[in-house]
Amino acid sequence: MNRVEVVIRRIDRFQQRHPVVGLPFAVIQKFGNDQAGGKASTMAFYALFAIFPLLLLFSTVLGFILSGHPALEHRLLSSALADFPIIGAQMRSSAHPLRGSGLALVLGVFGALYGAQGFGQAAQNAMNTIWNVPFKEWPGFVGRRLRGSASLALIGISILLTTTLIGMAPQFRPLDQAWSWAASSLVNFAVFLAAFALLTAARVRVRDVAVGAAVATVFWEILQAVGDVYVRYVLIHATEVYGFFAITIGLVSWLYLGARLTLLAAEINVVLRYRLWPRSMTQPPFTAADKKAFIMLAKMEERRPEETVGVTFSSDADRQPLEEPRHAVAPA
Repeated sequence: MNRVEVVIRRIDRFQQRHPVVGLPFAVIQKFGNDQAGGKASTMAFYALFAIFPLLLLFSTVLGFILSGHPALEHRLLSSALADFPIIGAQMRSSAHPLRGSGLALVLGVFGALYGAQGFGQAAQNAMNTIWNVPFKEWPGFVGRRLRGSASLALIGISILLTTTLIGMAPQFRPLDQAWSWAASSLVNFAVFLAAFALLTAARVRVRDVAVGAAVATVFWEILQAVGDVYVRYVLIHATEVYGFFAITIGLVSWLYLGARLTLLAAEINVVLRYRLWPRSMTQPPFTAADKKAFIMLAKMEERRPEETVGVTFSSDADRQPLEEPRHAVAPA
């Protein structure tokens, strides 16, 4: 080994012995093993096409249900748009109910559901991959659609809860801002908790996804703040043409970053559940967590109940290069 490799291996030993470093490294390494970045791209793609049709559907339903209560209708719609700081203001003025012909309403409903189901399928795909669920245990066509519909219902309920709790903020002055933030964070935590359990076919308990849900909530609050800063210092000073591109690029980047951080938080749940740390930076040798992670990846390829995948490791997997004797080279 050269000196650079020796230094890297010594750093590797250090991170394996200290969980404060080894645990985050194991999460990042599993994120790469699962190719979760590609899954995040797919989620962001479907989310981009699902946002506006869903808001049209949401405003339409509110228009029918709350036709005599315009103030409450506006408050619910504004609460839904508050989660999209980059385009919230523009969509608030553009997302009008789908009124008119029945055909337009039906097409709008089906378009919204189709886009939302695409996002739901992408999210389930990502979660099942993160939990390394064997393909033979993934839900079928009907099961996937039911889970996707349940996730949509979960989002709708969260909007109603957030609106109700934030509406109580004036009663807690001068701590109304703190109350609004706490209420929003609590609802987001509950949503992530339910979504992490609902979107995977793995059998998980609430405590198995609690840490990841808490981290995802923190990530989401940071994203909200970043989006607000982007609007305040970039979009507000943009020209009409530049502003269009700034909104588009900002929205796509924001959605991708949100999906990526959410999946990263989900990886924390899996690493903690199966104790997939410490992982090695340079292999061999493989740690016990390395072997367990590779076995889970291989077992994921089981596609039929009659199929069983077995995994074995050669003796080289346990080789310790740093402990091997250095052989002197005789001069010519």
